[in-house]
Amino acid sequence: MEFEVVIGLEVHTQLNTKTKIFCSCATSFGEVANTNVCPVCLALPGALPVLNKEALQKAIYFGKAINAKINEVSIFNRKNYFYPDLPKAYQISQFDVAIVEGGKLEIEGDFGKKIVGITRAHLEEDAGKNIHENDNSLVDLNRAGTPLLEIVSEPDIRSADEAVAYLKKLHSIIRFLDISDANMQEGSFRCDVNISIRPKGDNKFYTRVEIKNLNSFKFIQKAIEYEKERQIAAWMDGKYDSEVVQETRLFDTTRLVTKPMRSKEEAAEYRYFADPDLLPVFASADMINVAIPELADEKISRYVSEYGLKEDDAKVLVSSLEMAMFFEYLIKSGCSPKLSTTWLSVELMGLLKGELNITNSPVGKEKLADLIKAIENSEISNKAGKDVLAYLFENDISVSDAIDKLGLKQVSDDGAINAIIDEILSKNADKVVEYKSGKDKLFGFFVGQTMKEGKGAFNPNKVNELLKAKLG
Repeated sequence: MEFEVVIGLEVHTQLNTKTKIFCSCATSFGEVANTNVCPVCLALPGALPVLNKEALQKAIYFGKAINAKINEVSIFNRKNYFYPDLPKAYQISQFDVAIVEGGKLEIEGDFGKKIVGITRAHLEEDAGKNIHENDNSLVDLNRAGTPLLEIVSEPDIRSADEAVAYLKKLHSIIRFLDISDANMQEGSFRCDVNISIRPKGDNKFYTRVEIKNLNSFKFIQKAIEYEKERQIAAWMDGKYDSEVVQETRLFDTTRLVTKPMRSKEEAAEYRYFADPDLLPVFASADMINVAIPELADEKISRYVSEYGLKEDDAKVLVSSLEMAMFFEYLIKSGCSPKLSTTWLSVELMGLLKGELNITNSPVGKEKLADLIKAIENSEISNKAGKDVLAYLFENDISVSDAIDKLGLKQVSDDGAINAIIDEILSKNADKVVEYKSGKDKLFGFFVGQTMKEGKGAFNPNKVNELLKAKLG
């Protein structure tokens, strides 16, 4: 019996506003516990929420990026159930009418190309953080009230590979829109997986399980694969109804298994109602019609058409927002697209190991631009450029100082090169005669001898030019 998995994803991404969604407390990460708090996010009596306009605008950016409907009027509701890390004992969230409705993403991979529908994207406040140490449980409310955009997909995903492709595409859009840092390690991009199985060809939806708070593409893939096999095994053993129940599960990242957390409540049990402290939200035409930044797919098309790059190279360059910005800086600095692509995606990235990445590279965009221009201006050879790059990784000096220190500056002076050429041709008069009688391959011999005598310091283009002139 063949089965297929049915997956819907709920992604929570923290928006990178400076302040929280309903108060003026900072959203900065890593502060001393319970310092970014105020009467509003502590839910003290009489404290009233005020919507952060920037959070609304960032949600609209996302809606435009996925070709969704932007609702001019949306509503905030109270979602009631016990939160140990949210003092109000309810969460302010959008339920009746979300700011973003509908939309779609195109994903691709070994499974081909596929469209995944998006049901909605709504604004809400994040909860705080529970910290369990020894026999104590502590609560840090710094995160409580941080603006979240919850993005809910349709149950269109049919494999772990499709799920990861969808999440990576979503992550890219969010980063290129610059609405969130989407840092998975810090929890600003995390995912809940809703998963069920059914016999292949059956269109019915069976009992779904929700796996909560996954923040790693690797663990999301592992959790889906495990849960799929667990549910199939229960079906085949005749225990599906007793072992697969509507519940919330957690993923054990050590044992790579899912474990029950709590029975899953229905939405009706949350007792949603419109928040009486917040008026309906009206998004102006100026907010809705705003232009959004260029996304990764658009950059790929432009890099191919405008710079003549191969599509695979362009995809590497937009693998992250930081990579794309680095590349575009090189272009704006006057470096050629071809050399910029090679020196960024091959040479520089090849040296970034371990904790080093494009954002903390010892060689930043300014130094790499100077290095590329030194090569293009024939100040150094392409081979010497690799030695300079390696030296710059270990020494905080300028490109020109590194070239001087290593003695790699190319000689382009006609007089110095001509003197060596004259000496080579004089020593090899017989070969000059052979060359002039038609043995063209001897030209490489003369180039090699000249470069050898110049100890690799001669500009090869200038050597070729002067030799051709000398040999007629």
